Amino acid sequence: MDEMVLLRHGETEWSRTGRHTGRTDVPLTPRGEEQAKALIPVLGESPSELVVVSPARRATRTADLAGLSSYEVDPDLWEWDYGGYEGITTPDIRKDRPGWYLWRDGVPPGGTPGESAAEVGARADRVIERCRRVHGRVAVVAHGHLLRVLTARWLRLPPADGRLFKLDTGTYSRLAFEHGEPVIRTWNAPVGGV
Repeated sequence: MDEMVLLRHGETEWSRTGRHTGRTDVPLTPRGEEQAKALIPVLGESPSELVVVSPARRATRTADLAGLSSYEVDPDLWEWDYGGYEGITTPDIRKDRPGWYLWRDGVPPGGTPGESAAEVGARADRVIERCRRVHGRVAVVAHGHLLRVLTARWLRLPPADGRLFKLDTGTYSRLAFEHGEPVIRTWNAPVGGV
């Protein structure tokens, strides 16, 4: 693989308001749709040999609007399963758990079992392994926390070190190699003033 282009899906109402959005399938906002369309030039520079997308509607819609007409849905790209904190903001969680921090403290089970950083890291490792078998460029359309963990694993860091890589909606990043070693080429780059 030459390069992995990471696209975080466009804005949703929940991402705009800071609600943890793991498995709840919320749609893009009108601004999120504009963000997705603004990604077209990023992907048009050269073709991708493989495009993999999270099953979430916000990710598949982003891929469609960004001009990715042919892609594979990969369940390993689902966002972190937030368990009992699904749909809740960090300030609201901290009312009951002062100082709570996802990357350190994790999530309790709820409507779903929830996941640890290590479990998200195992899924990210599978995506990376799959992508490394491809010759050429790969594009990945997914979610903020998942892509942050994937980046940490790309750099051979522990999954919880994804906390070091802030990632906004509707942005692109590029992971590549320098002298055979994994590096970040571009990070959290906005497009088109959207």
